[in-house]
Amino acid sequence: MEWGKEEERDKAGAGNVKEIVEVVKLKDGKKGRIICVDATVGGKIGSKLSTLLETINVTLSASTLSPEALRASKAYLFLLPAITPNKEKIVGCIFAQRIEKAMAVAPSSSSIPENDNATPSSRSLLTVDDTSGLFCYPELLPTALGISRIFVTSTQRRQGIASSLLSAAAQTAIHGCVLDPKDGQIAFSQTTGDGIALMRNWGQGGIRIYDEDNC
Repeated sequence: MEWGKEEERDKAGAGNVKEIVEVVKLKDGKKGRIICVDATVGGKIGSKLSTLLETINVTLSASTLSPEALRASKAYLFLLPAITPNKEKIVGCIFAQRIEKAMAVAPSSSSIPENDNATPSSRSLLTVDDTSGLFCYPELLPTALGISRIFVTSTQRRQGIASSLLSAAAQTAIHGCVLDPKDGQIAFSQTTGDGIALMRNWGQGGIRIYDEDNC
């Protein structure tokens, strides 16, 4: 999906589009930038953002975000220069949502034993994804930011785009407050196989899981 500079000058988009990082160098040497848009923006940008979110939901087999979730969300887009003059390509996107609570992910070595000698703490773990061994503790903890959607086009993966988007959101999603994923200040709602690996690497042991419909 292409992005044009004129869209940033659209009446509805004026003041709603912010450049977060002017230059991001990827592992393959390409250079892009990161912008942030209110998830409920109108006009041409709002139409494009809705189409983008719908495409991501279909790709991830995810449900539609509620109006309440959208009002609490910002979209971060990673843009690369396109072949068309004065155009860029949207190659990555995350939706960052203000939340209040989430559950801490248990260490990857944790499991849910089925024998009668299982300790109370191990029995209380909740299964998030049994195929990847992702479990979390049921206690709801204060958490500032949730990542409800994250997607990078297949041709641009493993270049650092997702990590760059997440870091941009951590630094700017809440005005005047830089969040640290290692301290459990950021949670995720979608847990695909690739997403789990990203969460573990980027969060460095402090990731959390939240329910986007009850946050």
